[in-house]
Amino acid sequence: MRSTPLHPVARLPEEWSASLAARGERSFTAKQVFHWIHRRGVLDPAAMTNLPARLREHLAAEGLGEVVTPERVHRSEDGTRKLLLRLRDGATIETVLLPSVSGPGSQAQLDADAAAADEEDDEDAEAGAAPRTRVTQCISTQVGCAMGCSFCASGVAGLKRHLGPEEIAGQVLLGRAMLDEGEELRNVVYMGMGEPLHNYEATARSLRLLTHPEGIHLSTRRVTVSTSGLVPEIARLGADFGGQIALAISLHASDDATRSALMPINRKYPLDELLAALRAYPLPRRRRITIEYTLVAGQNDAPAEARRLAKLLRGLPVKINLIPMNPIEASTLGPPGADRVAAFQAVLTEAGYSCFVRRRRGDDVSAACGQLVLLGARPKVRRALG
Repeated sequence: MRSTPLHPVARLPEEWSASLAARGERSFTAKQVFHWIHRRGVLDPAAMTNLPARLREHLAAEGLGEVVTPERVHRSEDGTRKLLLRLRDGATIETVLLPSVSGPGSQAQLDADAAAADEEDDEDAEAGAAPRTRVTQCISTQVGCAMGCSFCASGVAGLKRHLGPEEIAGQVLLGRAMLDEGEELRNVVYMGMGEPLHNYEATARSLRLLTHPEGIHLSTRRVTVSTSGLVPEIARLGADFGGQIALAISLHASDDATRSALMPINRKYPLDELLAALRAYPLPRRRRITIEYTLVAGQNDAPAEARRLAKLLRGLPVKINLIPMNPIEASTLGPPGADRVAAFQAVLTEAGYSCFVRRRRGDDVSAACGQLVLLGARPKVRRALG
């Protein structure tokens, strides 16, 4: 039971139909309002010129307006942009725009694209259309994070609050409006600040908003939800969306002792329970779960770990993203050397897995994986484990 009314940006078309019908508005008006917000990205009622003046006044009175505003844009040398966003209550979050990069194997290695849709499953390209730069947006679901993973800056200050569905979807509405000329928003990945499945209701509603055919209409194949392993919510996501939402799992270890040291959530949902949830996930044919594995020097990067990981994942339809740990102020932990990374990858490739080393993107502006942080958070330095 909702304790507060839905924000206008969070309403689905059928909810607009019910609320506007109660006001005596014509049936087609609900679609018009939803189009303005989610297809055109217009949140100012005064600019919704085909709506009656009385309705525009009503929408303004209901609080329809910008839910996230850009405060600062950090542009990396590689084209990555990290946006610091201010919320209505003064809290801040970060979101990242990742343009595709050129070069051999780059599409598979691109930060979030490798975790999104398989290129061989690409049915969205329009024949004869002028080539455009594909952009992946990495979005946040919480202010801070409660998971406390040792290699991630987002949880330094703990969880401050959940984002509402309007604030999650609002990041994409804003990100789309801030694309450079010649760019198109192609993929959205729930890999920013926070644990998406810890904020399940808002995450699920934002997924429905972003994939709705009357709105942005993102393909479900191009939306990826990443989780640290909340087992009941993985099952719920699979049931609610029929397995159509791409799933990425932050695994980062192949045994419970190591994973619990790196990721406290493993003490609640150990590997055997997590793997059972992945086997039960209703994955569509030809689709794979992405396994994210952050390589931390001296902790989980030995060839023996890779062999154990290969055995652990046997029989699951997965692809593996290896992520050499990006440095964060709150930890003395760091990435292994390139030779160590290559040796780890070789073990998994020889075992028959599709395994990519994620190309570092945006680390010069702290926009790389694990570097998004709550503004003003004071880091408590985490040292080597065990």
